[in-house]
Amino acid sequence: VRQGLRQTVEREDGFRVVGEASDGRTAVELIKSLAPAVAILDIDMPELDGFGAAHAIREQKLSVEIIFLTVHAEEDFFRAALELGAKGYVLKDSAVTDIVASIRAVLAGQYYSSPALTTYLIKGTASAPPQAQDDESPLSLLTGTERRVLALLAEYCTSKEIAAKLFISPRTVETHRNNICNKLNLRGNHALMKFALAHKSGLS
Repeated sequence: VRQGLRQTVEREDGFRVVGEASDGRTAVELIKSLAPAVAILDIDMPELDGFGAAHAIREQKLSVEIIFLTVHAEEDFFRAALELGAKGYVLKDSAVTDIVASIRAVLAGQYYSSPALTTYLIKGTASAPPQAQDDESPLSLLTGTERRVLALLAEYCTSKEIAAKLFISPRTVETHRNNICNKLNLRGNHALMKFALAHKSGLS
């Protein structure tokens, strides 16, 4: 996949691929050392996933625009990517046709998403519900401690780090995580993190 994308990108005048990485940690280190204008990150990278890599990039204040390349077309992934400051979100099944357009758009200071996701951008421009309706939010189902755990998850803290910050045991943190998943009917390895990132603004 990377080879095909590289060939597609480098066929364009003025574009050059300066580095490639097979995992998120290596990607962050290459971005730090090579200072590219744009970084294309896969959400499902090993070692450190794309969201984790984007968080590290922002934490280290690296000057690079981020485009996510992914198989995930779900809205919560898309919203989480925007929360992390990504300017582009490209689905893998349209990568060959979309990747160059996304790079050009991002370099021009614009946002870009695969056409299949346009509806999410339209929804994002709609008026948000009044804050007074917060009791209708799924966050209203959580206790204060559970909300704090969720907020720290959105900051990419590990269970051990959360335990230290909240002065509780890692086992208790895991209990809170399980309770949150049960209350919100979250299933799957990334479901809790996706929810935390998608609702980060409501946890501050």
